[in-house]
Amino acid sequence: MSDGIGAGQSKHHLHRFLVVTYEAVMRCLFALPRYRVFNVLKAWFLRIQGARIGKGVVFYPGVWIAPGRNLVVGDDVDFALDVIVTTTGGVTIGDRTLIGYRTQILSANHAIPPGRGRVFEAAHDKRSVVIGSDVWIGANCTILPGVTVGDGAVIGAGSVVTKPVGAFLIVAGSPATLIRKRD
Repeated sequence: MSDGIGAGQSKHHLHRFLVVTYEAVMRCLFALPRYRVFNVLKAWFLRIQGARIGKGVVFYPGVWIAPGRNLVVGDDVDFALDVIVTTTGGVTIGDRTLIGYRTQILSANHAIPPGRGRVFEAAHDKRSVVIGSDVWIGANCTILPGVTVGDGAVIGAGSVVTKPVGAFLIVAGSPATLIRKRD
């Protein structure tokens, strides 16, 4: 190229432009209120990226799901205000699950480089997150990569979930620990 920008740089600039454009569209679309028509539009936006979204899913304003692919959401799932979901490692959420305000479901994270390697250039740890059906995740929770949450589990507000949570268990804390079984 005559302008001094090589093909590799052009691809990088195009990729960056597309990512920023995606973020801008996502921010505008997901800022809309949770009227049914807007929830249908939000689900459609995720589906065109490869996500599978069930019926009756509710997206409150401020939800952030990126990139849209590698996401499977069941029926009647509720994403409350300002929920963040990273889907690079894969995220599956079962039917009738409630995800509380400002919760983060992270399927990818930065890896710590070996020795004194540069953090900025480190790889990513990508592991799927699987959340069962009829799960209640309280407000301000963090679900880390590789975690599975069983059907009927309850995650107390403010919890950081670093390990699998069995079905019908109530956990809370940082890191989340067993409170009791649901009877």
